[in-house]
Amino acid sequence: MSPPPPPLGRSRKRAAAQILDAALDDSELVAARAALAQGRWQAARALLARTGDDWDRRGHRVTVLALEPYSAAWAGDWLLAEPESADAAVLLALAQVRRALRGKEKPVMAREACRTAAALAPADPTPWLGLLMLERDLGAGEEIVRLFGEVRARYADHHHAHHLMVAHLAERRSEAGPDPLHEVYDFAHWAAEQAPADSPLAILPVVAHAERYRVLAAAGHEPSDPAACGHWAGRRARQVMKAAFDWWLEWEHEGHPRRLVDLNFLAHAKVCEGRGAEAAALFHRIGDHVTPAPWSYPDRDPCPAFRAARAGALGTA
Repeated sequence: MSPPPPPLGRSRKRAAAQILDAALDDSELVAARAALAQGRWQAARALLARTGDDWDRRGHRVTVLALEPYSAAWAGDWLLAEPESADAAVLLALAQVRRALRGKEKPVMAREACRTAAALAPADPTPWLGLLMLERDLGAGEEIVRLFGEVRARYADHHHAHHLMVAHLAERRSEAGPDPLHEVYDFAHWAAEQAPADSPLAILPVVAHAERYRVLAAAGHEPSDPAACGHWAGRRARQVMKAAFDWWLEWEHEGHPRRLVDLNFLAHAKVCEGRGAEAAALFHRIGDHVTPAPWSYPDRDPCPAFRAARAGALGTA
């Protein structure tokens, strides 16, 4: 039996979650998510059918829908109604992954759901993205690398998968301290060079720099205030930030579903670098679509951190 719909009243916690909305600016996704929360899975069905094989958009939409507390139950209802639906199986798989990551489901069940979905949709990287998310939190390094390869075999420029891989690699050798030759930088540059000229993976070296800061600050090698440390001040860092910002100025494909993730990383880097005018241009484009990473790094409340940085850049502090 499916669970009852959640109560309609909104608490402060719910309001805060809306500020950090994983859907970003995808209004179709927001509408389908609201319908799914009330048990109307047909809206999610229509949304994923329209998304087709736009793999970055599909991955973004499925992972956000899977965040809903009852998405596993509603996806199960959908799969009962349409047992051969790959979309239903993928949504159920990612919902099981989310439950496993919250300690509400055994990881083995989530893995089985992902493999079932992968069998129904062999060309779809999304079930493998689900496995990568799971093992990123629970698994061994070799398995993470293998799963990343499975995603890339289906879609070489998968945005979310590359971000997960950068975050994973940044955590290696945390005890070694700052190292401009760390492998995460090599990986990010390699991925950016391999990607097409119009791919947002061009921002990946900036993401790598922020992820490595997160690790170094947590280990005590860098100050907890990112703007007060020298991590963004070196020659290599300046070159990375300039190249990424120049690329963004020329970028003409503003429809990428996760572009606001990249813009938050780039705005954060420009604030830390002390480039207020460049940060202001990015804040104007971001609007209110703040993302937890990297504003939460290393252990901060992302919303106040974002607002303070934006006010400083825009001169409204």
